[in-house]
Amino acid sequence: MNKRIYFNAFHMNCVVHQSPGLWVRDDDKMDRYTDLDTWVELARLLERGKFDALFLADVIGVYDVYRDNREAALSQAAQIPVNDPMVLIPAMAYATEHLGFAFTSSVLQSHPFAFARTISTLDHLTKGRIAWNIVTSYLESAGRSFGQPGLPEHDERYDIGDEYLAVCYKLWEASWQDDAVVKDRQRGIYADPSKVHDVRHDGKYFRVHGCHLAEPSPQRTPVLYQAGASPRGRRFAAEHAEGVFISAPSPQAVGAYIRDTRGAAAKRGRQPEDIVFSTYLKVITGGTEAEARRKYEDFFEQVSYEGALALLSGWSGIDFGRYDPDQELEYVETNAVRTLMQMFARTDTTRRRWTMRDLAKYVGIGGGGPVLVGAPEQIADALQDWIAVGVDGFNLAYAITPGTFEDFVDGVVPVLQQRGMMQREYQDGTFREKLFGRGRARLAAPHPAALARRALEPRIETPAEAGTPTPLAAK
Repeated sequence: MNKRIYFNAFHMNCVVHQSPGLWVRDDDKMDRYTDLDTWVELARLLERGKFDALFLADVIGVYDVYRDNREAALSQAAQIPVNDPMVLIPAMAYATEHLGFAFTSSVLQSHPFAFARTISTLDHLTKGRIAWNIVTSYLESAGRSFGQPGLPEHDERYDIGDEYLAVCYKLWEASWQDDAVVKDRQRGIYADPSKVHDVRHDGKYFRVHGCHLAEPSPQRTPVLYQAGASPRGRRFAAEHAEGVFISAPSPQAVGAYIRDTRGAAAKRGRQPEDIVFSTYLKVITGGTEAEARRKYEDFFEQVSYEGALALLSGWSGIDFGRYDPDQELEYVETNAVRTLMQMFARTDTTRRRWTMRDLAKYVGIGGGGPVLVGAPEQIADALQDWIAVGVDGFNLAYAITPGTFEDFVDGVVPVLQQRGMMQREYQDGTFREKLFGRGRARLAAPHPAALARRALEPRIETPAEAGTPTPLAAK
């Protein structure tokens, strides 16, 4: 039997996620992104296909790096307009039973006290099917929109992320004891005040004095995803992540990243297998290889060059409008997404050099990840090559919605299930239990979330202390 692979569908609450120009097609439905039925139908399709999760991207800025304005992004609907992904989840969860929901939220966009309550609410409403994709933002326009001159420097954003998570861990894990909620109808007592504790955090970036407002949810801390190829990003993943989202052009590049991050996690006392690595792929399939090729070529001809460069410029922090379309790509270190430039300018050994035109067309179908084109059996064969280097699963991008996912569910999934590479039925339990096994709804030591929980270990109280909420000081 082959290794069981994890599959997420990668999407965004907007017209154009990463396929600029394709929204005009009759078989693309994302102009209906404001219609809740669009999302409910997608969730049901993914659950029918036994996907593990819907992974929702998000941004809190506008793509205005290209030609130093936002005109291309607006005219091509390149991730603007974009709506909040979190508010979609309760309806999709109500329409499904097992599908997980991972959503992106930046540590710069809301205070951790408020965000922690949002997570707890969603974890309750979904019965423990929530995951958080932790990002530190990359668009300078996001910083300006929040009243700052721009973004903090790249590595400082991760420092902010470390402290943000420290606050959240205390709120989720160390404010309410497991038995704080008693629901005693006889005495008319819902929660025992002596078992709800204040968090006191006085840090460089955040201050919190108070108890968590939500009672403990099934997972308490959501499943934690993170993506980042820089040295600082890898350290952050090794410390916090349970799922790491990788984008690299070849299995060899992905394998090196996985080995490095697992090694860094082990040095922190974590079990390397407690991190699931999912790589970013685009899959174009059909009944035959020739049919799949025709689809790909058809999509390729409809890619919006301007829309693609608007996205590329925002991701990289480089105004590609200043360059000739046939100019070769060189690596430039910026304050934005270093993963992208590293992938195409440094680690891609599959071709000689990328030009601006090559890159725009390539990423214009589902973004910057590798593309697999072929019949279902060929796709399954190719996926095994990635699994061989240590990949645990895939975040599958799309060309059109719902067609790309329908093709995968109806064509590739049966082949994968027959080979024992994809689940036929869901496991019971929370999303974390579905990933890591029954009885593992909560994070265990030495993960920092579990260490925060130690503040609630039994202790002897004086009579004066009994019944008084206990403050938890920041270390």
